[in-house]
Amino acid sequence: MAAITEHISDSSTARPETLLALKERFGNRYQDGKSIRQQHGHTTTWITNQPPDAVIFPESTEEVVQIVNLCRESRTPIIPFGAGTSLEGHLNAPQGGVSLDFANMKRVIAVNAEDLDCEVEPGITRKELNSYLRDTGLFFPLDPGADATIGGMAGTRASGTMAVRYGTMRDLVLSATAVMADGSVIRTARRARKSSAGYDLTRLMIGSEGTLGIFTSLTLRLFGVPETILAAVCPFKTLEGACNTITAAMQMGLGLARIELLDELQISAVNNHSKLTLPETPTLFLECHGTQAAAEEQIDLFRELAESEGGGPFAWAKRQEDRNKLWQARHDVHWANLQLRPGAKVMATDVCVPMSRLAKCITETHADIQANGLIAPIVGHVGDGNFHVCVLTDIDNKEEISKVAAFSDRLTERALAMDGTCTGEHGIGTGKMKFMQQEHGPAVAIMYALKTALDPYNILNPGKMIALK
Repeated sequence: MAAITEHISDSSTARPETLLALKERFGNRYQDGKSIRQQHGHTTTWITNQPPDAVIFPESTEEVVQIVNLCRESRTPIIPFGAGTSLEGHLNAPQGGVSLDFANMKRVIAVNAEDLDCEVEPGITRKELNSYLRDTGLFFPLDPGADATIGGMAGTRASGTMAVRYGTMRDLVLSATAVMADGSVIRTARRARKSSAGYDLTRLMIGSEGTLGIFTSLTLRLFGVPETILAAVCPFKTLEGACNTITAAMQMGLGLARIELLDELQISAVNNHSKLTLPETPTLFLECHGTQAAAEEQIDLFRELAESEGGGPFAWAKRQEDRNKLWQARHDVHWANLQLRPGAKVMATDVCVPMSRLAKCITETHADIQANGLIAPIVGHVGDGNFHVCVLTDIDNKEEISKVAAFSDRLTERALAMDGTCTGEHGIGTGKMKFMQQEHGPAVAIMYALKTALDPYNILNPGKMIALK
């Protein structure tokens, strides 16, 4: 018992006898070494490391049920863990407890090619899934950048670069199997593409950040691999011109699969890190999927819109290796940004606004960055009004942290004033809990009621999403 007790922090609500029982049950799949606990209590967020008391690697729904039942008896917190790429402290353990790492649950349970769907366990990553699907002619389109797990993407209602065409996890999850706080196992829906039978429990669970239940399988929509994929890069003289082009393209209904905006500082960082030679000016990366004729038509129409807003010339990436290099550079912006200020850490935040307000929100945010002397490139999935700001920050400088936090708050206030949201895809976690009341008003009370009804002992990822009294 002494070996167990020494890993329990003063803030932990876990009981030593529960941890001992879990250790005896799971053997070497129960880990409580300092390094692995810190790894699971600190992700890519800037929030302080809050490690769990132990990490467990379950291998089945039945094992998750056993863990939940043991933890419920002693009110021990449970935090589901995927790839550890979250940005708002979703995976931290402010009250201690056990982290459930799903690295051993990554099977593809079924692929129903004729129905364009599949069922997978939560620990499989999007790249692993698409590798498995390669010979079927199908793919799972969601691409948040990081090689996140499907369970984690469902938990945060992830989206990414191709959400503008294919939707977000809210749209792509048909059904989920979840272990609830009372140890029961539910399936939220069948595989039918639509249903009017009862409450939409699938949508309730997607984006709940592990606070309502623990996913053990998910049924996903799949799509046919496009006949033709064309990518292009288009520089602009101004951010406003780039944003206006995006808005016009969406209003015209152009079938673009990806539309990414990088401001001039972000382009500079990308050029340096990924060895590109793009003009250092606001730039759009875009991609079209479809037949050869349709894809070329979409690109030509977009070029006309761009030229009317001071955009061009286009640079094409027709070969697969060139497209891969382009999109890998986009996905590597986090690492590219670190080189802008060696020794600093990225404090990343995101907001999402209606398309008609996108240009105003981005240009005002850019002006705010410059007025406050921040090093903060802007990048975004702007086809759906979502953009990110990556502020390079000395996290040991309290005055600077306060300055950056104030900027982040102003950004969120700006988005909310435009009838937007405090986060388009990063999620709430602990980092943005304070904005829930402002964004949702009386609806927060409904969320509170759902949480307390489904998890009365507050053992599922406590301290996240909404503050319990």
